[in-house]
Formats: sequence, structure tokens, C-alpha cells
Amino acid sequence: MPVARSQRHGRDIVAPPPPHAHRSARGKQPPGGFTLTFRAGDPRRRLVAVFIVAMLLFAAVVGRVAYLQTTGSESLRAAGKAQRTTESVLHAQRGTIFARDGGELATSVPSTTIFANPKLVNDPAGEVSLLAAMLHLTVDRQKALLQAFGDKSKSFVYVARQIDDQLANSVLALQLPGIDSVHEDKRIMPSGDVGRSLLGRTDVDGKGTAGLELQYNALLTGLDGERTREHDKNGHSIAGSEATTTDAVPGDDLVLTVDRSLQFQVEQALVTRVSDLKAAGGTVVVMDTVTGEIYAVANVKRGTDDVVAVTPANLAAVEAFEPGSVAKVFSISSVIDTGTASPDSTVQVPYRIVFDKGTKWETTIQDAEQHPTEDMSVRDIIVHSSNIGTLTLAEKVGTQRLHDYMQAFGFGKTTGLGFPDESAGKMKKAKDLQGTEKATVSFGYGYSATALQLVAAVNTVANGGVYIAPKLLKATIGADGKVVETPPSETHRVLQVNSSKVMTSMMQDVVCNGTGTGAQIPGISVAGKTGTAYKLQSAGDYGAAGNRSYRATFVGYFPAQAPRVTILVTIDEPDPTSRDRFGGTAAAPLFTKVAMSAIHELQIVPTPGDTGCTAG
Repeated sequence: MPVARSQRHGRDIVAPPPPHAHRSARGKQPPGGFTLTFRAGDPRRRLVAVFIVAMLLFAAVVGRVAYLQTTGSESLRAAGKAQRTTESVLHAQRGTIFARDGGELATSVPSTTIFANPKLVNDPAGEVSLLAAMLHLTVDRQKALLQAFGDKSKSFVYVARQIDDQLANSVLALQLPGIDSVHEDKRIMPSGDVGRSLLGRTDVDGKGTAGLELQYNALLTGLDGERTREHDKNGHSIAGSEATTTDAVPGDDLVLTVDRSLQFQVEQALVTRVSDLKAAGGTVVVMDTVTGEIYAVANVKRGTDDVVAVTPANLAAVEAFEPGSVAKVFSISSVIDTGTASPDSTVQVPYRIVFDKGTKWETTIQDAEQHPTEDMSVRDIIVHSSNIGTLTLAEKVGTQRLHDYMQAFGFGKTTGLGFPDESAGKMKKAKDLQGTEKATVSFGYGYSATALQLVAAVNTVANGGVYIAPKLLKATIGADGKVVETPPSETHRVLQVNSSKVMTSMMQDVVCNGTGTGAQIPGISVAGKTGTAYKLQSAGDYGAAGNRSYRATFVGYFPAQAPRVTILVTIDEPDPTSRDRFGGTAAAPLFTKVAMSAIHELQIVPTPGDTGCTAG
């Protein structure tokens, strides 16, 4: 085909073909009438397109590499680490709880725990079967392990916690893939059940769930550490590969005010007494008169198997009850402290008084023993525990004023001990008291208190009229071995010093000549008060004669002129048919027994010239 060159544009121009050429071309058209036309492409466009695509791919590769080297590197490293290493927690050692004499009451000892790494378990069903035979696993536990072993997203599952080392070694000897062990602490009580109701308990992870273990859990709990170890493809640890990445920090130790030997003796004596009295339970509290430190707290209950044993519940702090005639200490104290009457002042006291006579609220209040209407001194009223005499004197003090004294003695609020679930008892405001409630409060009905509240209240009289809060924690010992003493207990004055001396004199007469003669200690003077209360029945009343339950209590302190110790004894539901159902017969004799133990353990000696009740 002729080609002409354009001089203007420098391009090759295809000249049109001659007419015969068209005819020739038409004569050679392909079948169907289609015309094939061929045109040359633009190579530059193709090169640009290829370049752009190549650059995009290159940028994607570079971006992926950059991601893997930076942000995505952590996930890759973690995946690689997970394939060859196992991480385990280094449990911090829980602090030990010591008695004041240094004896261990609660401590942690090493034990072995078997665990599994499901990622390395090759035969879940087979391994669970072998472990079940070795560890005596329940069917439910086997099912749970089988499901856990099948979850390859996990790398740690407990198999058996805190088992015997010999059994653990037997399991490890099987060399099952993915099965390993770790040492963790197990909580024990080296002294048996001594102080059980105070100490409380921990769960399997060493976390406090009751008692002092719960109250001071934050102090006792240390900071856990971490350990890593490399393993082969079968899950077996590679020797020398262990590394501790974070050291564990042990928890603080606690030093209690409790005397371990005295605590043991008090618990045993209480178990015996409750058993002998066929009672439902009982509580004893031994308290330092001056510091408020608790030397012993014993709580026992009769179980469904009819066996009396130390209970895990600290009933002294959590169980409130109507105190009965022990409350006369507080009512008569208000009488003396306000100057309403002196020990020798007399009032006329009938055997009984009928309130709201002729109405549906008619109530009869009477003394425990029948007597003619007579003049009784304040001293006689408390020595012989007259209900009528006490309410008559309390009326002179006034409802609001008496209520204020009761609050100052610590009723209606917790002791500040901070014990878990400690009860504040129940006490109505003075303006809310109705009818005979204004009278019954004076001799121990219409309000409730715990054993700790009662012993602290009576201790106020023993301590020269100054209330001092009970105290159980003497000191803490840090991980560095530093001993930190706890602050002294909070105090406040309730009675004038002379008022407390007058009350002590009258309470000595209670023990020497009144209802508390069973609490006498040979050669040492004791001041105290008995209390026998009817227990409220499910029907909302105290039951009829012959169908009543009792709470028998005695609270006292000694030596009376320079008190060292205040002791409360309360017996819950002694045999109602027995003569030993009263405070003076059920509780007072145990007071004497506990006091003799305290004298020996705490090395208490009589004050000069003190000969006990024989002196009078």
C-alpha cells in the first residue's frame, strides 16, 4: 500500500486505496458479512498501568512487612511464645496469724497442685480417664476436665488443688502430655481448733471468707509473682528453662491479743459446761480491763448430732440477746452517777406491779422471789437483783437520761472491733419507747446486746468509769520483718471515778452475799453481776411457766480494787427444768474456773490486803 509522509506533522498517513482495491476487498469478505479491522495499541498506556499495579503490590508488601515489624509483632511473638512456653502464677505466701505469745494460730504450708495446658493435651479422653483413676475424680469433675482439655484457646486449667505430695509425684510420673504441677500454699491451723471462731477461714485460693481472715484479708494477702518455663513438643518442661519474671511479695503477719494457752483452756471448759448443763451453746470473753485487749473468746454450739463443739461463728460479736439482770449494772450506775440516790438510799419495793391495769395492754412485772412490800436500799436492790426496785430508781433518773447512759456504755452501736457481720444489737430511741418498755429496759428487756458489748460495758465500771473499746489486733509484721504496734483502743468517760468505786463496792456484795456467790475466787475479791433472761419465743412472747427458755449470764472483774481482767460467761438455753438454769448457778461457776486459768496464765496476784469474800 502506498504510504505518503506528512511533512507538516512528521507522521505516516495511510492513503486511501484505489477503487479496484475496494472491489477486490469486497470480493474477499469473510462469510457472514463481518469485517475484521486491526489497529495498533498504545504501549505507553500499558506500561503506565503495569507500573501502577506493580507499585500498589509493592506498597502492600512493604506495608505488611512494616505492620509485622511494628504493631503486629506482639501478636506473632505471643503466638510463638505460647507454643513453646507455659506461664504460671507464683502465689504470694499469705501472712501468718500469731497469738500474743508467738504461737501460730493460722499459717500456710506448701502443697502441690496439678494443672494442665490444654494446648498440649493430645488425648483428652485418655488423660482424663487416667487422672480420674489416680485422683478419684467425680463424674462431674471428669466431664468438666474433658470439656476444658478440648478448649485449645486455654493454656492453664486446674486438675487437682493442694494434694498430697506423694500422690502428686505419682501423677507426674505418668508423664502425660500437658500435665504439670505447681507449688501453692495451703491454709492450716497448727493449734487445731483453738481460736477457730475468731480466725474464720479462707477458700482454696487463700482468700479470707470469714472471721479475721476476711477482716484483714488485704493485709494478709501478698502480691503474686509470675514464672515462665519452656517445654518441648510433648509438653514436658525443658530443664533450666524456668525463669521468674516477677517475684512474689508475701503478705503481712498478724499478732493477736489472744493468749493461745488461755484460749484453749477456756474453750475446753466451756464445752464441758455446756455439755453438763444440756445447754444449746455458750460464749466466754476474757478482756484486759485497762487496755481492752481480748485474751480469749470462746463460742460453742450443740450440733444436730448432739455433740457440743467449738463453732466457726464468732457468736460473741454477731449474736445479740436480751441481757436480763446484768443490765441493772448500767441502770444503777446512772442512779449513782446522777446523784439520784446513794447506796444507802431506800425505796419502797413491792413484789409485783401491774401496768395498764384493766386494759388490753395490762402487764405484770415482778421480782424473781416473792417478798412482802418492803423498804430496800440501792445496795440491796442490786445485791438481790430486784426488778421492781431497779425500775423504780430508773424512773427517777428519767427515760431520756437513762438512754443517754446506755449509749455511752456502748449499746446500740458496734464496738469498733470491725469484726465481719458484727451486730450493733437493738436499742430504741427514748422517744420511741412505749408503755412498759420504759420500765423493762432498766432490768434488761426491750433491747439486745452482744457478748462483746456487754463485757465492754461492765468493763467500763471496772476501768474507773472509762469505756475502752475491745481490741483483737496487737501488731502487724511486714514482709521486711518490721513490727508495727496497733494504736491503743478508743476511750471515753461514762462515769465519774467515785461512781465506779461505789458500783464496784456494791458488785462485790453481789458476789459475796447476793446472787453471784458461785463466782467467788479464794483469796481474791471479785465484783460482778448475774443475769437470767427469758428468751423470746417464736410466738413473740416469753412463754408460759414450764415452757420457757433461758439465757444465763455472769459478768465480773478482779481483783476488785485493782482490776486486771473482766470476764463474761453466758450460757444459751440451759436445761429449763434444772436448778442450774440461772446466771448465778449456770454461768458464775464457769466464771470462777476461767478466772483461775487467767490468774495462772496472766500471772495475776491479789492486791495487798485482799483476802476475797472472807474479809467481810
